[in-house]
Amino acid sequence: MDGQSLDILSEKLSKLKELYPEVFTEDKIDWEKLQTVLGSQINLSQERYHLNWAGKSEVFRILQQRTSATLIPVPEESINFNETENIFIEGENLEVLKVLQKSYFGKIKMIYIDPPYNTGSDSFIYPDRFAETKDEYLKRIGDKNEEGLLLKEGMFRKNSKDSGHYHSNWLSMMYPRLYLARNLLRDDGVIFVSIDDNEVHNLRFILNEIFGEENFVASIIWNSKTGANDATTIDTVTEYILVFAKNANNLEFKKNISGYSISRYKYKDEFYKTRGPYYLDTLDRGGLRYSDKLNYGIECSDGSKVFPNGRNEFVNDGWTYKWSYEKVKWGIKNKFIEIKEQRNGECNYKVYYKVYLNVDNEDVLVERGGAFKNLITEYKTGNGSIELNNLFGSNIFKYSKPYELILDFLLIVDTEESIVLDFFAGSGTTAQAVIELNKEDGGNRKFILVQLPEKTDENSEAYKAGYKTIADICKERIRRVIKKINTPASNTPSLFKEGEQKGVVGFNVFKLAPSNFKIWRSDVIDNTEDLEKMIDIFDDQVKPNAEKENMFYELMLKSGYPLTVETAYMPSNNGGYYSINNNETIILLESISQTIIDEILKLNPKNVIALDKLFSGNDQLKTNTALQMKDANIEFRTV
Repeated sequence: MDGQSLDILSEKLSKLKELYPEVFTEDKIDWEKLQTVLGSQINLSQERYHLNWAGKSEVFRILQQRTSATLIPVPEESINFNETENIFIEGENLEVLKVLQKSYFGKIKMIYIDPPYNTGSDSFIYPDRFAETKDEYLKRIGDKNEEGLLLKEGMFRKNSKDSGHYHSNWLSMMYPRLYLARNLLRDDGVIFVSIDDNEVHNLRFILNEIFGEENFVASIIWNSKTGANDATTIDTVTEYILVFAKNANNLEFKKNISGYSISRYKYKDEFYKTRGPYYLDTLDRGGLRYSDKLNYGIECSDGSKVFPNGRNEFVNDGWTYKWSYEKVKWGIKNKFIEIKEQRNGECNYKVYYKVYLNVDNEDVLVERGGAFKNLITEYKTGNGSIELNNLFGSNIFKYSKPYELILDFLLIVDTEESIVLDFFAGSGTTAQAVIELNKEDGGNRKFILVQLPEKTDENSEAYKAGYKTIADICKERIRRVIKKINTPASNTPSLFKEGEQKGVVGFNVFKLAPSNFKIWRSDVIDNTEDLEKMIDIFDDQVKPNAEKENMFYELMLKSGYPLTVETAYMPSNNGGYYSINNNETIILLESISQTIIDEILKLNPKNVIALDKLFSGNDQLKTNTALQMKDANIEFRTV
């Protein structure tokens, strides 16, 4: 008892919900639906098949907001920095996806994500908290108290089922991230999204809207566990992985060799090295579409002829050969046809054709196999816990997916020389799958992982072990996996034929950070005082304490280069400069002089970028530099 009188409104709403559950959305009444259910003749304003939710319009506003954020390198947390193309990014994934748009647009082959399932205990960031106030902006460009502005206190919060916008909050979180993720996929790219019963229906809706229903590939059912002791009705032992293509017409999946029976290919001949083993199949068939042209005699070794169905003469009994007469002559010449002496109806011979493993019946190389099934039963959630125990000595992360699950997806898609993205990286399962598979088959897959520095619970095993954030766990897991694969293998047989590892195994760590440059925004200027303050601040566009290397990476990213492009620092007596992609772009951050300009002109770059403040007090040099660059057909700009 709470000592309060009866809540009449709640009581009535509860009874109405019992009678008409279909008119309630997130515990609020949809009045148009109620009128329709009660038989009122109304004109529904948006009567069409679509998904809508509270805050959907705000999602598109968030999508259209550009970001000035950047990524700064952290070599001390990396392994073989600058020698590998694997990337780990610590930061809020919506901002990171925006930062990656220019450099990685259309370059990702496969995306796998395991987002919050919205079980009622998940915490995540709602996009409506990214709006920046005028005071926050002025404080930021004034370089006061920048720490944490990209991850404000309170942005990362629990989405309770008691919330009036329980589903809407989750949809608003997922939609912009999936939208931006699609931009990053190649035309033959594919996305795999793990989910459970809480939001699978809504996830399918928004994926249909973003990717197009025609690009739906499959809803994979994963038998993720054996059962639960606390089930009271039906025990849920499955999860789902929704699969969508960027363009289904360009999607090619590998064949499922493991599900294809090769035991029947038991014969060998002189063509074994090129055609592989073979089995025999009868050339004649009944029940095919009949044609006189396919009902002919094939000459045997004793001079007799054998017709379809063991006849020794032409009879229209519905039987024919599968091949034309001309192709049979080709098959006999190239030893694709075998005529065996055995009792066969009216004849003593039977005609077979060879089905080779490595070539089709035109002698063209072919990859045998079947389609993959939309049911996975081999791995359980517990396998993920075992993997972490093996790596860390304790299970420091709950509900980690088994890496074999993602490894299967890497095998389905032809990813051997491609980039794989996971922007809900968690404990780093995707990174382990990529590294392990590269080790096994000699592939050159690269990963990009994004993980928020979400704090671990102070009572958790992870926190006690020294991992203060989920990002810390992820980075350490990658380090330990790399150490494991570099350790000499035991006598345990491998699942695959082990290939030669391509490239250096490692990963580059980057962190999301505010721009190193001040970004002018006229929309926050309300009066003369604001304008004067802004002009004073922008006397130097570079923020105080901005480091040269961080500025270089920001300018590189915002010029459209990937994080792993070839770069070099070119020292000079008059101040060094940075080179990108073998002198395609030159960036000047230290000093400028005619001597340096002459040196750069000899390199014949396509682009040159220089800090504007390097020309301070020397407008003539700036003008001459611009003219010289123009004459050399070099695009020159200052920041």
